[in-house]
Amino acid sequence: MAFQISNIRNVLRLGKHVHTKWNIQSVRHLNLLEYQSKSLLEKYNVTVQKFIVADKIEDTNSLSKLNPGEYVVKAQILAGGRGLGVFDSGFKGGVHLTKDPVKAKSLVGEMLNKRLITKQTPKDGIPVNHVMVAESVDILRETYLCILMDREYNGPVIIASPAGGMDIEDVAHKTPELIKTLPVDIFEGVTDQMANDLAEFLLFKGELKKKAAQEIKNLWEMFLKVDAVQVEINPFVETPQGQVVSVDAKIGFDDNAKFRQQEIFNMEDTTECDPREVEANKYNLNYIGMDGNIGCLVNGAGLAMATMDIIQLYGASPANFLDVGGTVQEQQVLQAFQILTSDKNVKAILVNVFGGIVNCATIASGIVGACKRIELKVPLIVRLEGTNVDAAKQILKDSGLPIQSASDLDDAAKKAVASI
Repeated sequence: MAFQISNIRNVLRLGKHVHTKWNIQSVRHLNLLEYQSKSLLEKYNVTVQKFIVADKIEDTNSLSKLNPGEYVVKAQILAGGRGLGVFDSGFKGGVHLTKDPVKAKSLVGEMLNKRLITKQTPKDGIPVNHVMVAESVDILRETYLCILMDREYNGPVIIASPAGGMDIEDVAHKTPELIKTLPVDIFEGVTDQMANDLAEFLLFKGELKKKAAQEIKNLWEMFLKVDAVQVEINPFVETPQGQVVSVDAKIGFDDNAKFRQQEIFNMEDTTECDPREVEANKYNLNYIGMDGNIGCLVNGAGLAMATMDIIQLYGASPANFLDVGGTVQEQQVLQAFQILTSDKNVKAILVNVFGGIVNCATIASGIVGACKRIELKVPLIVRLEGTNVDAAKQILKDSGLPIQSASDLDDAAKKAVASI
């Protein structure tokens, strides 16, 4: 598996002899399957091995496009440990090598539409809807390269190491001299001199040095054009045939750039995601499922955290984090309630809204409409404050529904916990 942004930032801090933990908020990130990342790299003239993708067994007819000494057949899921995984059919291994095209086709058949179980998947595994068949790469030498947005540098940095193909944090711990960190001016970009210096540090020689420098510049262009926050290549290799190849990639994207990168975000494979999170995302709702018994609907991340904390304080536990944001409309409130009630563990719902930008009357109308539409069966406690709150309270009162109003957050939490 490629390394997470938090791991790489730890490498930056190790290089400065700062031994502090990095706290990362839990947020939903776009994840691409391996073949999707390779396609994106290829689009920006980054050298990757040739491959085909099979969604059905007939797609293996295009194996003739490849001319390898050896095929590598890889099940496409987001979890790691594929090579040691086991399919629900009993077939072992989500990664196989073969020199026989007939065998490669047979391996695809063993993987497609089966569930692959690894150390990183749920117990029943993850369905394999795509299988990548690629030309195996002869690796003479492995190096490491990563471009990363880092707030301590106020912009992008490049991390490079001639010791690729291994845990970069271990390299930073044991041999920090093998780590090079190079800040990049976002306006100037990666210059020819910078690219050559990096290629030299990675121990590429002669014509390979020129090729490596060009690959680094191509990776930088992609980093900018796709609004990436991380492009990590491990390993970044030299082959006996005199090629520089990006064998494995981890690409992270800026969620705030989704409106510019719609084509990329539409590539997301949601097979492995919580379906409630996927549904929430369709309606611009921020939802994270948890294992508690009180469903929470709030506006604002800070208010959500406070709501979850006070529920815990009074002896219950939150079933989710659900932030409707500042521009919520009635239809979104309905969708939020449908997502909350789809969790069978939810025994009560607590709505905690402070209307600054949000109009409390809009929330109230949405609550009433949702309760009537889905015939809510669990207790509902509502605390509203802020813009148009008096009109909102009147809407709830006039609805005739068994909605418990709360005077403040403390009162709301007590009533929610008592109701279950």
